[in-house]
Amino acid sequence: MPKLIRLYILQVLAGFGLSAVFVGALLWFNVANLWHLISGSDMGIVAVLMLFMFNGIVFAGVQFAISIMRMAQEDDTSGGKRQHARPQEPAPVRVGAEAPQNRALKKRTLGGLQHR
Repeated sequence: MPKLIRLYILQVLAGFGLSAVFVGALLWFNVANLWHLISGSDMGIVAVLMLFMFNGIVFAGVQFAISIMRMAQEDDTSGGKRQHARPQEPAPVRVGAEAPQNRALKKRTLGGLQHR
């Protein structure tokens, strides 16, 4: 079996093991009255199974991601091109302003009616 497949299977088993511990702790400490809800329902087994499976999927993915990221090796190179950044200065912008007009005295026609 390839090493990567073996690593994946081991991390999935570890993730589902953590999920079992997590769901057990949720029920043991009765978080959000979860034990009462599950024990008082006829669908409690399905709820526990769903909690276990969904948390197992998340924990397995996180376990595998952590194990893959830990495989990274340090680079011996000293980086890329050293480009100097120019200092940022605000650019002057000229805005032409018109003198305000007296709109109360200006008459305009709109559809044959005069408005002030």
